[in-house]
Amino acid sequence: MQQEIIISGFGGQGTLFAGQLLAYAAMDSGYHVTWIPSYGPEMRGGKARCIVVVSDEEIGSPLVRRPSAAIVLNLPSMEAFEPAIKPGGALVVNSSLVPLKSDRTDIDVLYLAASDLAT
Repeated sequence: MQQEIIISGFGGQGTLFAGQLLAYAAMDSGYHVTWIPSYGPEMRGGKARCIVVVSDEEIGSPLVRRPSAAIVLNLPSMEAFEPAIKPGGALVVNSSLVPLKSDRTDIDVLYLAASDLAT
């Protein structure tokens, strides 16, 4: 089993923290993990994303072209990563900032707004 997850949004939304949290949780559960952050020079508001690979075997390469899942927190991330998800994969969308709906029927899509998490 190997899962590749991309988490992407604006700097300051917690994208890198979410990826790190996922990586630590997987490591604590005994999985092999890679976590690769990528961000611009801006303190807040720039592009931020990370790639997390979780596997029950050693990971040959941390590079991901067709992720099995993506968490997109803004519109540019939706436009960049929604088409790349493998068939059978999953997409989690921040519907507070992403007005688009996915046309893909070969992946599971979950729309969550910040207000959904407050209660």
